[in-house]
Amino acid sequence: MNILIIGSGGREHALAWKISQSPLVDTIWSAPGSPAMDQFGPCFDVQPDDVEKLEQLVLQLEPDLIVIGPEVPLALGAADRLRARGFDVFGPNREPAQLEASKGFSKDLMAKLGVPTARYGRFTEVDKAKAFLDTLEAPYVLKADGLAAGKGVVIAPTLDEAKAEAEEMLSGKFGDASAELVIEEFMHGEEASVFVLTDGVNRITLPACQDHKRLLDNDEGPNTGGMGAYCPAPVMTPALMAEVDEKIAAPMINGLNEAGHPYQGVLYIGLMMTSEGPKVVEFNVRFGDPECQVLMASMLDDIVPVLLACATGGMPARDFAQLLPTVDQARPSATVVMATRGYPGHYHKGSVISNVKEAGEVEGVTIFHAGTGTNEAGELVANGGRVLNVTAVGDDLKQAVERCYTAVDMIDWPEGVCRRDIAWRALARD
Repeated sequence: MNILIIGSGGREHALAWKISQSPLVDTIWSAPGSPAMDQFGPCFDVQPDDVEKLEQLVLQLEPDLIVIGPEVPLALGAADRLRARGFDVFGPNREPAQLEASKGFSKDLMAKLGVPTARYGRFTEVDKAKAFLDTLEAPYVLKADGLAAGKGVVIAPTLDEAKAEAEEMLSGKFGDASAELVIEEFMHGEEASVFVLTDGVNRITLPACQDHKRLLDNDEGPNTGGMGAYCPAPVMTPALMAEVDEKIAAPMINGLNEAGHPYQGVLYIGLMMTSEGPKVVEFNVRFGDPECQVLMASMLDDIVPVLLACATGGMPARDFAQLLPTVDQARPSATVVMATRGYPGHYHKGSVISNVKEAGEVEGVTIFHAGTGTNEAGELVANGGRVLNVTAVGDDLKQAVERCYTAVDMIDWPEGVCRRDIAWRALARD
């Protein structure tokens, strides 16, 4: 098979790395890819949000399978257009992709299907938003309705701050993404992420992950796209996984299918383990980043047959407990995100990073590149906010985390920062 991967970050590097191990694959192409992804096959300078050029590239290459990494092309209908041309695509069409592209759409569909989530309201007028905030207790959750590159959620500790934030968001703080605002009650509990692979009818659930959104240790500092992750997450017991499948995954996937919009790809379910059971924090329509990196590292077997089954409708029916061999075998894994100092605010590009190759030779370690480039001297440099995903597997989670930090400490990058407490919740249970 020849496979095209759309995207360029750490998630897509991890997908390329895992897909390249399949005996079914001859060629991997990437668009736009990255210097790190170039080792798996040619990269083409086509941006994920340029659907016209993506279509032209696909017609030129004629891949056997297209794997869409990021959410933006899905929200723009890239999967619809490519399927209409007769290609097999891993990733949902535009309508089901609204689960991530519109928080309001997602919440309304959950309400319609009886999927457990926080009480909410949708607003375009400041006065009505403020009135709804008066009915809630602190802290307050405000979400831009549209895509805001993972930065459109604000948790305000006081009512005055929440009302000021509502004004800012509806006044264009996140551009068109916050033209509409979703306000939710705050949910207390421990978070986890569950990823469901589906062809629109049948489904397979991957091991649960837990990521770390805050920049600093002890879950302090600003929210980020994610500073680390691990799997499996022990908070998700087999009983809770079965409950998520029955009360969340099944109604959502079946409901979309019955509405004529079968979901083909991976459904990311962001969960809060509340005193009333698991509730949905958010849906994403692609693999999480950096959760994808730990999932790919943890899998022992070939993922390509499952990706292809999602794209073609060839996934066999099964009971929840009977996972396919491809995803049933998993090793404990963790990833530590190394970011440029200043992220998620202003940061400088171009700082030199050394010893990455040597760090990647630590037993069990693989380093995925989320935002790197090369300078004129051919040195590896930082080219983004989140730059490296130092990922490791181990006999247990403790060993995986230790291997991550052994590798992190070998990397020479004075401008790099990372958290030192990845997987602390799980390790504290031991």
